[in-house]
Amino acid sequence: MQKHTNLAWLVSDGVTSYGPVRISHGKPGFGTPVGDFPVLRKVKNDWSVPYNGPMPNAVYFTTDGVAFHQGDLNSQSHGCVRLTWNDSEVFYDNLFPGERVQVLP
Repeated sequence: MQKHTNLAWLVSDGVTSYGPVRISHGKPGFGTPVGDFPVLRKVKNDWSVPYNGPMPNAVYFTTDGVAFHQGDLNSQSHGCVRLTWNDSEVFYDNLFPGERVQVLP
């Protein structure tokens, strides 16, 4: 995904398999980290305890709780990457533990 364009896509064997799709990411002070990360785990209907909110279709890629998940694209998050409902389902269904997530500035 690219933070500066607010776009993300799925790539398989070097070929885009889905997207690009619109996203929102972390607001100032809660930035989405840049780098290459492994998918750690997935939770279909998770809840953020620190921020008291739903995280449907969560695909976690950092040990401190940053994930792709469904959410409002019109506001920035506390670090997670928000997707529309349909896009979050596609990401959830197609990303698996151990696969790589690349976050570009």
